[in-house]
Amino acid sequence: MAVGRKRLADYGLNTERILMEKHGPKRDEPPAFEAELGNLEERLMLTTVEKALAWAQRGSMWPDTFGLACCAIEMMSIVSSRYDVSRFGMEVFRSSPRQADLLIVSGRVSHKMSAPLRQIYDQMLEPKWVMAMGACASSAGMFNNYAVLQGVDKICPVDIYVPGCPPRPEAVLEGIVRLHERIKAGVPPAYELRKAAQG
Repeated sequence: MAVGRKRLADYGLNTERILMEKHGPKRDEPPAFEAELGNLEERLMLTTVEKALAWAQRGSMWPDTFGLACCAIEMMSIVSSRYDVSRFGMEVFRSSPRQADLLIVSGRVSHKMSAPLRQIYDQMLEPKWVMAMGACASSAGMFNNYAVLQGVDKICPVDIYVPGCPPRPEAVLEGIVRLHERIKAGVPPAYELRKAAQG
């Protein structure tokens, strides 16, 4: 048996034929049934509905832009040919929250803008994710005063925080990759994890 190759039992197949020789003296060798099949991993595509759905979600995520300050300029640059966010299937920046599933909040959020931000978040269809881009969206940055919301997570649950003032486009792409890893691993969105009120 090749090193690192999974057995059928590792995929959750628990038939008697597969498990027959698992506890015997030849448990380190593959069972005869598996030896006859050969490398099934190369011949078949084994997956679950949840994994296929997660693959489709992370491959066709459409961001909704909520640019408020200087971070918005860096966010706009990720669609340029240098950074090319279209390789992640995210080149379509939507203007309507009903067609988007990722809200990128870039810049400081004043208390006056918190109500429109929450309204846009509520209008997005589920599943939805939120990225706080930059120090101002994450924790108000240098604006520790009465006019600026001290973090966008006060009004909507945040999945990914991208640090920086402003963060470089590479940091935004890193945040997107981290979000894709979370979706691929089956981590639910932040509103499900925190049991946040919807609507």
